[in-house]
Parts: sequence; C-alpha cells; structure tokens
Amino acid sequence: MDDMDFPTPDVPVDAVSPETLKTQIDAGENVTILDTRMESDYEEWKIDGETVDSINVPYFEFLDEEIDDQVLERIPENHEVTVLCAKGGASEYAAGALKERGYDVNHLEDGMNGWARIYEAVEVEGYDGAGTLLQYQRPSSGCLGYLVYDDGEAAVIDPLRAFTDRYLADADELGVELKYAIDTHVHADHISGVRSLAEEGVEGVIPEASVDRGVTYADDVTLAADGDEFAVGAATIETVSTPGHTSGMTSYLIDGSLLATGDGLFVESVARPDLEDGDDGAPEAATQLYESLQERVLTLPDGTLIGGAHFSDAAEPAEDGTYTAPIGQLNAEMDALTMDEDEFVDLVLSDMPPRPANYEDIIPTNLGQQEADDEEAFELELGPNNCAASQESLTGD
Repeated sequence: MDDMDFPTPDVPVDAVSPETLKTQIDAGENVTILDTRMESDYEEWKIDGETVDSINVPYFEFLDEEIDDQVLERIPENHEVTVLCAKGGASEYAAGALKERGYDVNHLEDGMNGWARIYEAVEVEGYDGAGTLLQYQRPSSGCLGYLVYDDGEAAVIDPLRAFTDRYLADADELGVELKYAIDTHVHADHISGVRSLAEEGVEGVIPEASVDRGVTYADDVTLAADGDEFAVGAATIETVSTPGHTSGMTSYLIDGSLLATGDGLFVESVARPDLEDGDDGAPEAATQLYESLQERVLTLPDGTLIGGAHFSDAAEPAEDGTYTAPIGQLNAEMDALTMDEDEFVDLVLSDMPPRPANYEDIIPTNLGQQEADDEEAFELELGPNNCAASQESLTGD
C-alpha cells in the first residue's frame, strides 16, 4: 500500500513539523519516535540522537481493528510519541489508531521526505579569512556545503540541486551576488546543484580532472585545475588536487583558512576508495588517497580548518555547531593519518560500509549521462551518504 493511500483517521492527529522535531532534538529534549516504515528501510536510515528513543513497528501492524497486544506494549503510554513514515500518510493513520486507544501521539509532517528537506546554515566561527563562511548542513543525509561571501560576492561549494532556490534566496538576503557554484568531485550520494545554478546565471565550476569520467557538460562550465584561484570579494578560493576518493577529487582552500575537502577527509574519517572503479580499483585509489592526505592536506598549517562534504553519526560538532576541525587536531586524534602507506591502505580497504543508495543512478546523473526531474532527483538521494570508510577502525580511543 502506497503511503498516500491511507484513509484519514477517525480522530484528529496533530502534525509536528520536521523543523520543530529537529529543534527538540538539538535542545536535548527526550524524544520518542515510532517509525512505521519497513524494517529494512528503518535499519538503513532513521532519525537518531543521544536523547532519541526510536521504535520500529511497521505500518501494517496498525491496519487491523485489533492491534496486537505485543505491539502496544512496545509503545510508551506515559509520554508523547511522534509517529513517522516515509511521506506522512501511514504515520497519521497509525497515530490515529493509537490516539483512539488513549496514547499521547502526534505525527511527523511529510515523514522522512520532510526530514530530508531540512537544510541549515551555520557560521564557521573559526574561519579567519576575508568575509564570512557558512556551512550548510543537511541532517537527514549528513551532506555539507559551504557559502563564502565578501564585498558583494559569494561562492557555494558542493551545492545540492534540491536546494537551488535556497542558495539564491540566501544570497539575495545577504545582499550579495552568487558568483560561483563549485563541485569538489562527481558525487555518488546526491544530485549536484552546479548545473541548476548555472542555468540561473551562476558560473559553474567542476574539477578539470573529473572530465575524463565522462562529464557531458564540460563546455558549459569552468574547469578548475590544480592551483587555479577564484576571487570572491577579497577572499580567494584555491584549487588543490586531492585524488583518492575519486580520480578527480579536488579540495578548495578558502582564503588560507578552511580546506573544503569534499569526500577526501572528514572530521571523523577518511574517504572510501571504491565508488569510481569498484573493488578492483580500490587499492590504487586508496594509495592515491594516502598520498593526497600526506602531501597536499597534512602539509598545511595545523590551524587550517578541515571541512568535508559529509558528516556521520560518529562526528562531533565543534563548539560553533559546525562539522569542522583543525588539521592538527585531526592528526592527533585519527590513527589513520599517522600510519604508513601499507597500513593505511589495508585499513581503509578492510571495513567499508554499504555503498550509497542509488549511487549507480546518481553518478551518471551527475555526469550528465542520464536525466532525472526534480522529484526523481530528490527520491534518488534519500538515505545515508556512506561516502566514508568505517569510522570505528580509523580513530583511536
């Protein structure tokens, strides 16, 4: 049964917005979630947190007039429960069935699809370059992007197609012209916003090294080579080639203060090396990644901030709420960064998570080899990003 086929419950059920739920979780409130999606979907991707108690009971358990007592015993009666599903229909129905039985319930508006539309901008307070730097955060998938602006100009790094209008609106509100939309690489977990922003008059920029993968729109964008610079007001964005996660993986040093590393290095892990050439090409890619980290990233001053394109549940935010950290700190905390090459390669290859959902469609879409409308693009990227190697094996105690 499709999520939209559920009848309206016999009793009214309050809806809580995804933004309100996120605020409650961020504030450390105790939140109980009843997730009515199928177990496989729940295990792959769910709302979690230190103060979140998450329960999975598939929606079909609530279809019969008599709900099994064992199901009801799993649902607390002494405090509010937020019921969710994929799009909001099944959760409203299930919440209504529970409310009729005296439970204190509401349901998440638009379900996990609504959760995936949350996109927050947080200022990187440790940034000491020209202008101001914001980090965009998408909690549903852990996607991160960056907006630097100064003296009437702005650039966004690793934009998401789903939020094209957001970047333009933010630039307008800040009173700046969005000059550049820059990608670090051909993404495997979400649909890039570079081309959609280029259609709005923004100069699209992709790594020159990524073109050989089969990019079909290279003539319509600017190709960034190692050492190229892009001016945003008084700030300078310098192109730094860092292959490994992909052959064209490129980082961008924002006014000497923060290195936007794409999927090369995160605050809690390093890149996985198997998304371009599969398991057969992973050893060579892991070797490339080691060289990039040792020769291009760790040679920067210890105070240089690292900001990746993703964060996972294992990541700890900095005091300013951003997922950034100084290179010196990461070098001290992440065992993988101090290993020799053979140890590093063996470790990175030893324990990789499942590949991102729909990556086999997302990559050719980002290459321009196949098309997806806005709704299809949004559906493709739902779920975890899984672009990093296993966090548990890469860090010390």
